[in-house]
Amino acid sequence: ARRALQTRSYALQSAAFAADYTMTGSRGHPHDYRRAGVDIDRGAALVRRIAPLAARTARPGAGAALGGFGGVFDPAAAGWRDPLLVAAADGVGTKVLIAAETGRRGGVGIDLVAMCVNDLAVHGAEPLFFLDYYAAGALDPDEAAEIVAGIAEGCRRAGCALIGGETAEMPGLYRPGHYDMAGFAVGAVERDRLLPRADIRAGDALLGIPSGGFHANGFSLIRRIVADRGLAWEAPAPFAPETPLAEALLEPTKIYVAAARAAARAGVKALAHITGGGITENLPRVLGGLGARVDLASRPAPPPFAWIAREGRIETHEMLRTFNCGVGMIAVAAPEAADAVADAFAAAGESPWRIGVATDAPGVEWAGAPDFEAAFPPRCASPS
Repeated sequence: ARRALQTRSYALQSAAFAADYTMTGSRGHPHDYRRAGVDIDRGAALVRRIAPLAARTARPGAGAALGGFGGVFDPAAAGWRDPLLVAAADGVGTKVLIAAETGRRGGVGIDLVAMCVNDLAVHGAEPLFFLDYYAAGALDPDEAAEIVAGIAEGCRRAGCALIGGETAEMPGLYRPGHYDMAGFAVGAVERDRLLPRADIRAGDALLGIPSGGFHANGFSLIRRIVADRGLAWEAPAPFAPETPLAEALLEPTKIYVAAARAAARAGVKALAHITGGGITENLPRVLGGLGARVDLASRPAPPPFAWIAREGRIETHEMLRTFNCGVGMIAVAAPEAADAVADAFAAAGESPWRIGVATDAPGVEWAGAPDFEAAFPPRCASPS
């Protein structure tokens, strides 16, 4: 479970050495952990604040109580028959820098959960529990509690329990106000329902599931372009003028758990989570050596991607291997089951569309690419 900040005491082995040397600070104060920049009391206060948040994520098999050395999950209590466990770990990347610089922290907690549980969902797995790691140079309990509240909300949406984690205060490693975090999730799937299936064939239909923006990939490039353009985080987003740029870019990653499970029941053969590497790198991972013909011209390019392509003068092939370009997940289904799978996604609140077919040739062949120029024709004026 979440431990506050841990210390270890070291005893001097020589009494003579202890008598000869007095451990003092630069101004004659005795050394202690707080003077070194780590406040154990702040860590303990944070644990007390987030315990109720974790408790709200309790589910069968896990009580989501914090305070021990490890989190416990009981598969029998959750009703599993012959489960395989599926594990995933991920982070949010440099998206956290925008959150840190603008004070918009809650959404990146949802991102953290989403990036992990979506990787479980594409295997047909139900997320069971989640643990997080949060590190900062100096722990601010208010800021950390806001982030963990986002993590708890992500767990609630995914149906998994937040059963523990770790908080680390590391002065000297992080700049003031900056932090990083990582997540770890475990799910389960009955052995005979594991995805991807082995019967994927050329001619199977590919369904695209919309993303919720950039999700948590490509932000080093996004931040570079924003800086080069001299745009302020609080300025109106060029692709959504009613929304500050930071808020638009920090839209949390969609959690596809419920939709993916519905699609699995409808007969989906495989699911690909489109993260770093885009469709180019991620779709082949689930096709068992087959390839795909993808037509992204089948739907207009979403404005955020069209804007970043134009402002950064990013070539289309680079866009397609860096960003999800509006496709957060791809489903593979037999032609006769494609409509049922699409209906399952729609019933779960998604808007699937046919974007291509599986082929015998390895890799991804582009039948049509997004028209970024048509989606965002006016070039933004240079800042004065």
